[in-house]
Amino acid sequence: MLASPRCGARIRSGGACRSPAVRGKKHCRMHGGAPGSGAPKGNQNACKHGRFTRDAVALLGEVRRLLQEMK
Repeated sequence: MLASPRCGARIRSGGACRSPAVRGKKHCRMHGGAPGSGAPKGNQNACKHGRFTRDAVALLGEVRRLLQEMK
């Protein structure tokens, strides 16, 4: 148990998780190494909404700049 590879995840305090990794995976059962964890193949629920795309962020920056000039 002590010689087994450790989980590669980071915990909230910034340190590394000390739990042993699941056999054949890089993370422990709590951080995504459990069988069946993760999104299914061809997941349609993970589509991006476009709010934080490069174009949207640039447009928001331009609007902010224009509002500052108007003040």
